Amino acid sequence: MATLTAVPAAGGTPEPMLIGKVEMTEAIMAAKFAKETTWAEIAEAVGMSEVFVTSACLGQNSLSKEAAAKLAAFLGLAPAVETALTICPLKAQDLELVSKDPLIYRFFEINYVYGNTIKEIIHEKFGDGIMSAIDFDMHIEKVEHPKGDRVKVTMTGKFLPYNKW
Repeated sequence: MATLTAVPAAGGTPEPMLIGKVEMTEAIMAAKFAKETTWAEIAEAVGMSEVFVTSACLGQNSLSKEAAAKLAAFLGLAPAVETALTICPLKAQDLELVSKDPLIYRFFEINYVYGNTIKEIIHEKFGDGIMSAIDFDMHIEKVEHPKGDRVKVTMTGKFLPYNKW
């Protein structure tokens, strides 16, 4: 979505500008950096999951008007950014087929190596179906370990069996 110029309303007050998800994310990242805050603190101010709020701020999910207002107030964001947070995104449009970012690539690598194993075990335990990415949540934790800190990613999604007809 392109940035649109504000147009004065009948009373002479400019209407909020619409901005795209890229501009929204840039504004959020600048405000986060300026405030020296964390994603966890932002999520706490919004009252939602750290993972989901971060994803919305990065343009991959949308927030309700109430949640967007809380986020905008916490970071001191313009109304255009608040509005952009509520717009449904085109998911993963900015990503290459396989990301070259080393951290993101490792998740692709995990799926390359263990994807069929995960699929087999899910099918054995649940039957023929998929794990929802809509009725879904994820948590990311830091786990201290003597050989080096560990990243713990926990994903849960509703099992959706395939219809048989």
